[in-house]
Amino acid sequence: MHGLSLTCLGLQSTLVVAQREVGDQGHRVGGVPVPVPVPVLVLRLDFELPLPGYAHPGDAGADLMTSQDVTLAPGARVTVGTGVAIALPEGYAAFVHPRSGLAARHGVTVLNAPGTVDAGYRGEIKVTLLNTDTSTAVTLNRGDRIAQLVVQPVSRARFVEVERLPGSHRADGGHGSTGGFAATKPNSSNHSNSYNHPNSYNKEQS
Repeated sequence: MHGLSLTCLGLQSTLVVAQREVGDQGHRVGGVPVPVPVPVLVLRLDFELPLPGYAHPGDAGADLMTSQDVTLAPGARVTVGTGVAIALPEGYAAFVHPRSGLAARHGVTVLNAPGTVDAGYRGEIKVTLLNTDTSTAVTLNRGDRIAQLVVQPVSRARFVEVERLPGSHRADGGHGSTGGFAATKPNSSNHSNSYNHPNSYNKEQS
């Protein structure tokens, strides 16, 4: 019993510390609610690299660094490690976005942007970089900032199969339906009130 009591006290202390680190949910500045930081557990896999961090107050993305030196030839892609693994709270996901500076100055982007880190993933966060420049190679050194990690709440969907979708103003209008270079001439199908499954049986047409 004595060991059990110590264990319970230890868990309670951990919860108290975590709550203090997260902050007061009722905190306001100028009457405006301040978002509560989301606690994310981080496992450092490379002790010489800093943890993800925000460069400025109000930034949405935390910087991720490359754990290796790499040279990207024109049009080439490569997957690099970041030296960290994370555990997100249930109901959250992290998304890997390109850095605007790398994209604007060197044409380097994240190939599958945004890359998704699920709450259940426990491996190292890796980033697939692409050099879109057609003539110049880009060299990135270990520790360089290569991407941004944005943590967001996400919803899980419950998919319900139906034979007809409810109507909408847009209906089944797809690419180019709102104008621009890809615009096509409107047709009657774009203005239907509902969309039927192609294999469904419509009694009204029988």
